[in-house]
Amino acid sequence: MTRGELEQAVQGVRGTVKWDEPMWQHTSLKVGGPADLYFEPADLPDLHETVEKLLAAKIPYLVLGGGYNLLVRDGGIRGCVISLKKLDTLEMQPGARLEVGAGVTNSTLCRFAAEHCLGGMEFLSGIPGSFGGALTMNAGAQGGETLQRVETLITLREGKLLVRKAAELEFGYRYLRLLPGEIVLGAKLRLEPAERRIIEERMQANIARRSGTQRVTYPNAGSFFKNPSGRHAWELIDRAGMRGVTVGGAQVSEAHTNFLVNRGGACAADFTSLAALVKLRVKETSGVDLEEEVRLVGEE
Repeated sequence: MTRGELEQAVQGVRGTVKWDEPMWQHTSLKVGGPADLYFEPADLPDLHETVEKLLAAKIPYLVLGGGYNLLVRDGGIRGCVISLKKLDTLEMQPGARLEVGAGVTNSTLCRFAAEHCLGGMEFLSGIPGSFGGALTMNAGAQGGETLQRVETLITLREGKLLVRKAAELEFGYRYLRLLPGEIVLGAKLRLEPAERRIIEERMQANIARRSGTQRVTYPNAGSFFKNPSGRHAWELIDRAGMRGVTVGGAQVSEAHTNFLVNRGGACAADFTSLAALVKLRVKETSGVDLEEEVRLVGEE
């Protein structure tokens, strides 16, 4: 893969193109090396045409949501990083349904649903990031999960648009099975009519609950580890004596031990080393193998 091949792939695009783009500027942890090419398509046709060129040239690509739940290693990302920020359609559909683009933020979706008296997505209140990211990882809280509300999922795979019904999807706790190279474009949600006042009260309660338990003020990626079955990761980490432990500029948060935070000047290697230490100590003290919820990408 050469610079010339990358330039050819984005020739004539209508969106934003940046070269050697520092990924720390696009991730909530504020770490990460440069991407060879950063592309923000203007719309779906712009994305579609460019992905076809990337595939034809065998150029790897990584889709970026809001930059949460993501740790980019210090060596950066070879190929193309695609941001879906501008795929932000949000439309009412008949029968208490919403069609939501991947670039819509979770907070915007929650507000829009409340304004139109549609309940069912309040659990996303206070969860940062984009709806595309919420779909890809089946984000959830308070017993609710994103994919439980999906009627149809819209993706792009090998240059073709795919529309799949919920019954065709394979998903679970913080998991959605996607085919290699498949890009989540959005979904149609099946919601339920409710009074706006009740919806907003639920949203505020969820936000207050998260604020009370997750008073984390430093840059972070949200929960770093998945909760093991029947257990809470933060309790296992706390029991292992890891609260406040640091490696370089990375620290196990003193406010919530399942958050690894950037206290300033951290690099990605600090986080991977700290995460490995957390997993080792939890295994030693509780016999549990923790699994990252945060996705690690890029080169060392």
